[in-house]
Amino acid sequence: MQLMWVSGPTASVRTISITAHKVLLGMCATAFVLVAFGVLLHFVGFRIAIELSPSFARSLGGVTTEAEQQKVEAVYREHLDNLRQTLNMTVQEIRQLETLKNRFMEVATPTNLRDKYSKKEEARGGPWVAPRFQNNASRDLNQDFSSAIEEFKQTQAAVKNLTLNWSAQLSWLHALPTGIPMGKDYRVTSGFGIRNDPFTGQLAMHEGLDFVADIGSSIIATAAGTVTRSAWDASYGNVVEVSHIEGFITRYAHLSKRLVEVGQKVQRGDTIAQLGSTGRSTGPHLHYEVIRNDRVLNPTQMLLQTTTTASNQ
Repeated sequence: MQLMWVSGPTASVRTISITAHKVLLGMCATAFVLVAFGVLLHFVGFRIAIELSPSFARSLGGVTTEAEQQKVEAVYREHLDNLRQTLNMTVQEIRQLETLKNRFMEVATPTNLRDKYSKKEEARGGPWVAPRFQNNASRDLNQDFSSAIEEFKQTQAAVKNLTLNWSAQLSWLHALPTGIPMGKDYRVTSGFGIRNDPFTGQLAMHEGLDFVADIGSSIIATAAGTVTRSAWDASYGNVVEVSHIEGFITRYAHLSKRLVEVGQKVQRGDTIAQLGSTGRSTGPHLHYEVIRNDRVLNPTQMLLQTTTTASNQ
């Protein structure tokens, strides 16, 4: 097929032959141009998408730039830092809880029982159960980080609650007269109950414990409280009384010197007097009583940290 047309001032006739070969070449050239243009648009479009919306670009073609990869790594590093900080805080809380528990057990557990706890790996048993681990590779790493951080935060909150509870229990226990009114060097020479009176030889009720030690030895408060009596008494000699929670009162008698005044606040372990032999006494010793709601109690029921006569005579 030929195309003819007239052009120019001379009216010259021009012709062009259209053959199948030329048509095929034209179609190939057009297709190449269109494909190249499409590839160019695809590349430019992804570049724009990566800069403006990386997640959209990943959903379309999974293509990321080095900058985007750095951004992703920075986010993961931030998650790791947060997770590490949360874990460290939780570990510290657990250590504080362990310290509180040890202090509580030290106060609340009798010495003869506490010494029975073995630190050796012995006499243990039970069925073996494989540990359970959650493993889901299809989950997004960001979700794993978020879940882990949330679990650590919940654990940390639980540990804090336990710490508060242990602290409250420890404060309560410290406020009860469960301590020993003497230091390490002492002997218990007379217990609570009926005995022969040392002056008359007749049967009489002894309403406390007698701790023998060197004169001038420190007498300490067995619990936190308020001094309600610091005076001289014909029978007790120099005597100090401390009021505690739940109606408890402790009495320290035959003192050589009183170191506290009425109304003074004392803490468990504070030195409140010195041992002596004043009043109705045959020698240097401390007469210690525990009273609750006007009822005299056997102090050995309160002295959890002592084995009384068994270890001190």
